[in-house]
Amino acid sequence: MTTPVRDRYDGPFDPNLGLEDFSRQTLSDLGREYLLMGHLSGTCASPLVMQGFGPEASTEISIEQWMGASPISSKRMQRALGFEGNTVETVFKNLQIEIGAPAQFLDFQFRLDRPEYGEFWLPHCGALMDVEPHGEDAVRLMCHDIEDPTFDATAAATNPQMVMRPIHRPPRVPDGRYPHCHWKVYIDDLGEPAKDHPSLDENRKAKIATVGLDIPAADREPGGWADYTGPLDPGFQLEDLGHRALVIVNQEVAAQAHILTRAYLRALVSRFGEQAAIDIAPRHWIGIAALTASRLPAVLGIEGDGIDAVAKVFQFHPHFLPRTYIDFQVEVTSENTARIAVGDCPALQEGDALSWFASLDEKPHPALDAIASVVNPRARCIPSAPGDAAFAWEVVIDPSAEPQPEPPEFGLAKQNKGASFQLMRRRPLRN
Repeated sequence: MTTPVRDRYDGPFDPNLGLEDFSRQTLSDLGREYLLMGHLSGTCASPLVMQGFGPEASTEISIEQWMGASPISSKRMQRALGFEGNTVETVFKNLQIEIGAPAQFLDFQFRLDRPEYGEFWLPHCGALMDVEPHGEDAVRLMCHDIEDPTFDATAAATNPQMVMRPIHRPPRVPDGRYPHCHWKVYIDDLGEPAKDHPSLDENRKAKIATVGLDIPAADREPGGWADYTGPLDPGFQLEDLGHRALVIVNQEVAAQAHILTRAYLRALVSRFGEQAAIDIAPRHWIGIAALTASRLPAVLGIEGDGIDAVAKVFQFHPHFLPRTYIDFQVEVTSENTARIAVGDCPALQEGDALSWFASLDEKPHPALDAIASVVNPRARCIPSAPGDAAFAWEVVIDPSAEPQPEPPEFGLAKQNKGASFQLMRRRPLRN
């Protein structure tokens, strides 16, 4: 008999629990959270580059990062939900489930006029809200210099003749103009086909670019679409999808964050050498890992700050998904102790410094400590004998220990308005 799905992760820690064990509504909530956190993993990268190499380098790396990642993520999500194509409709579906356009924080709205033409607009753009206080130059940097090439790269992943052009965009004239921006997307048969960014071919060779997912055999809960092969729904929400499709989407969104990180680190290496990636990758991971850990308990209904709560956050932290890429195990071993372990897996076989996992070794790791200490500031991850795993750590809550201070990278990540953005349920589950 199939175990009922759950809406909350209350009760004791269960090492066998997976995404498929949660309800459609919880998976929808979690998917929105993963999308937002994946997006912020990109935006949290820029300040670290700016600190070390200046604003011009930060802009160049942001452009290469998104141009080197978005086409890969776009095609993966199209295949995962069965909506591959070469029309504007395909691009709009993509934008509805893509970390470059996390639902609500970047509140994309769509109108499809015909297969080769449509428009989108943003009544609310969280990214604009972040940069607008810094003045017109900062706004132009994001809304012109970065968006022009990266928007086209996303469109060209579906059709090399497709382009995105502004109808209006910030800086907002007059002040407070609404919607924040408005774009047209169309197939330009007379224009030059878009060319891939030079880094894209290299990023496509990564194991994360082609890794499969853990596909459920069947739905564990009735209702919703099995895929997105039907017509575009301009008001699409994750609640429209069926249970199996939501399990797939959550894994795929986690994969997108890893792809985006590789593109970021590759851009660093191309300009400043491998040591730059080795130095910055752990700091980047600390900030976004801690931020994600701080928001997960509310989404999953995880209560308290005991060892069960710490283990649950590790268990469903998107940085350790999909499990087909990162072989990650968690178990609670005593009242104040858990064990986390990483087995030999594709994430450890990339053969370069272009991932968070490249910095793992048989030592304490500040990103792991950051995740644990967000739940309980007296929790620490201590390396232990790996056994059959590649690496392992004991997660220990020591009531007599001094609380760990908040990592500065976490403080930096929290400066983004997305860090405290409240995601909503906009429609009920589709029957």
